[in-house]
Amino acid sequence: MTQVVIRLLDIVFSMVGLLIGLPILLVLIVVGWFDTGSPIFRQQRVGRYQRPFTLVKFRTMQKDTAHVASHLANASSITSFGRFLRRTKLDELPQLWNVLKGEMSLVGPRPCLFNQIELIEERDTRGVFKVRPGITGLAQVNDIDMSTPELLAKTDAQMIQNMSVMYYLSLILQTVSGKGTGDR
Repeated sequence: MTQVVIRLLDIVFSMVGLLIGLPILLVLIVVGWFDTGSPIFRQQRVGRYQRPFTLVKFRTMQKDTAHVASHLANASSITSFGRFLRRTKLDELPQLWNVLKGEMSLVGPRPCLFNQIELIEERDTRGVFKVRPGITGLAQVNDIDMSTPELLAKTDAQMIQNMSVMYYLSLILQTVSGKGTGDR
């Protein structure tokens, strides 16, 4: 029952977010077009049951940047507009589309890349792939990023085990209020 209510909340919140955020999304697309020539970033990520899905975000790095985890990316590849998007978390707004489609949840383990083998193994061992990946989660509000695969997988598993509607709402409120920096 909890999962059904959370999915309904995902649908409502993502629809409202996309509708209210539409003017902001359009402005960011235009500015992003001038910044990199390609404002939308698409990348294959590991989804529920380890199925691939295409994550959608605003581009924060130069177009020719290697597809690696955030903590491994060259910081000099981040554009000045990209720094602004990351600092304000506006780069995450397009993921509301992934949530609406059912590929993600607002709250869940952050989706990793298929080349993050150690993290995939740690998460698989702990049953983390049984849920939809999320835009935010317990790890993000506690400054745990993908550079510590075992700790991240343990934290993701703890979040999943304790998931309830109130916990889901609590993690969203903590994220909106600015707690944690997510992936560095």
